[in-house]
Amino acid sequence: MEAFLTANLAPIMFAVLVLFLLSGFPVAFALAANGLCFGLLGIELGLLKPELLQALPNRIFGIMANDTLLAIPFFTFMGLILERSGMAEDLLDTIGQLFGPIRGGVAYAVIFVGALLAATTGVVAASVISMGLISLPVMLRYGYDRKLAAGVIAASGTLAQIIPPSLVLIVMADQLGRSVGDMYRAAFAPGLLLTALYAGYVLALSIFKPAAVPALPLEARNLRQPNGDSGVRSLLVLVLGAVAAAWLFAHYWGERHPAMASDELGIAAASFGIVGTFLFALLNRQFKLGLLSRMAEKVVFVMVPPLALIFLVLGTIFIGLATPTEGGGMGAMGALLLALFNRRLTLDLTKQAMHSTTRLSSFVVFILIGSTVFSLVFRGVNGDLWVEHLLSALPGGSTGFLIVVNLLFFALAFFLDFFELAFILVPLVGPVADKLGIDLIWFGVLLGVNMQTSFMHPPFGFALFYLRSVAPKEVKTSDIYWGAIPFVLIQILMVALIIGFPQLVTVGKKVDMKEQLELRLDSPAPAAEEHKDGEPPPLNFSVDDEKK
Repeated sequence: MEAFLTANLAPIMFAVLVLFLLSGFPVAFALAANGLCFGLLGIELGLLKPELLQALPNRIFGIMANDTLLAIPFFTFMGLILERSGMAEDLLDTIGQLFGPIRGGVAYAVIFVGALLAATTGVVAASVISMGLISLPVMLRYGYDRKLAAGVIAASGTLAQIIPPSLVLIVMADQLGRSVGDMYRAAFAPGLLLTALYAGYVLALSIFKPAAVPALPLEARNLRQPNGDSGVRSLLVLVLGAVAAAWLFAHYWGERHPAMASDELGIAAASFGIVGTFLFALLNRQFKLGLLSRMAEKVVFVMVPPLALIFLVLGTIFIGLATPTEGGGMGAMGALLLALFNRRLTLDLTKQAMHSTTRLSSFVVFILIGSTVFSLVFRGVNGDLWVEHLLSALPGGSTGFLIVVNLLFFALAFFLDFFELAFILVPLVGPVADKLGIDLIWFGVLLGVNMQTSFMHPPFGFALFYLRSVAPKEVKTSDIYWGAIPFVLIQILMVALIIGFPQLVTVGKKVDMKEQLELRLDSPAPAAEEHKDGEPPPLNFSVDDEKK
């Protein structure tokens, strides 16, 4: 028995961890208890030395000193302040009025606002609950299919997991040892493509099942002009003017600063267009010029502040002006200023946001401490080698590895949330992916899209639970589950598209943090006549930056 345990301690340790997690035991304590128990067992069997566990305090202090993880409370606080200050309600009402005249208009509005909330809040719970409270009653009142209404709200809320500033991407970058800014930049295009796939599904329904996605009736559109006009043409002219202003700025500024990077120039031009549009609308309202329709004016004043916050946070991160932690700090301050500007910042709101932020941050840190204990012992018993041999021996090379790993993450997402998957499995499969030549930023984005399904899996998807808590009684739990299935299939399709077309994830040039040094020892041939008896010949040490 002792020989069997000695030879198979790593797989036994992993199997016991799975049993712990399936039993419902708290994840952080399951990881730590599993690591300590098998650490003591390994010491008893002679596989480990007692000194190994003395490394735990330093590893825990390393977690506390990790500046990257500070971005999590900052972005969480920013999202909660924005959600509770009524931004989601204003966005849904305005965009719903804008898309209302077309079939599926409210569903398009939910998807669009879900993407916008994802880029400003990064919190799934806040997005799903806000849209469930505001949009679900409207969709039911005007005859939307209950399954579609529930599914589109839950799925749009989960966009916060892949569109920056996503919390899971911060954790993924930390666990894979990559830059959060690079991970954000790489995830932006897949997030927008997934949003487009959701909208494409609603478009298909509006063509083949028009009764499931009706347009808003005329009496529900309250942003019309006194003469009955919708005011969309005025908005279209304003948008074209903003695009033209941004293009002219990019052309003018680019000619005078040819060394400026294209992404920096694009962000600066977009910021110029957005700020110019807001100032024009402000002057139109202040001096009552009457140049904009009610629709155009409302869209500008509702959409520009969150867009400005997105450019402030993500733009500074993308161009390298700020780290993700600094960007999160600016985002939190910007959210407070927006709430203050809208006269919605109260002491009670701030205390609620701080309380929720503290709980989530403590949850993340405790899981990370537990996973550190587990990984220390697991690597001590050569568990990393066992996982590497297991996964690298799969047929199909890197493609076979990607398929098996994604199936594993998809299956475990039925029982674990994304934090648990990121802290437990990513450190095990990341080194194997690196040895197979898979770019870890691309790999992290792929797993991020996959783990997004953990919020949508019936029967344990958290997005489904959040929606159930605010949905009217007429919406059955089975409606929510059945409504989620098409969007889970779309997410799986997105995973397949990323594997089949890797170029969808833009991985730019990254700085190699590994310093390439070569230590050369030049020892002259021994010559007795050049040295005194008993003295060693002199050694010449030199360090070359490049290999000869």
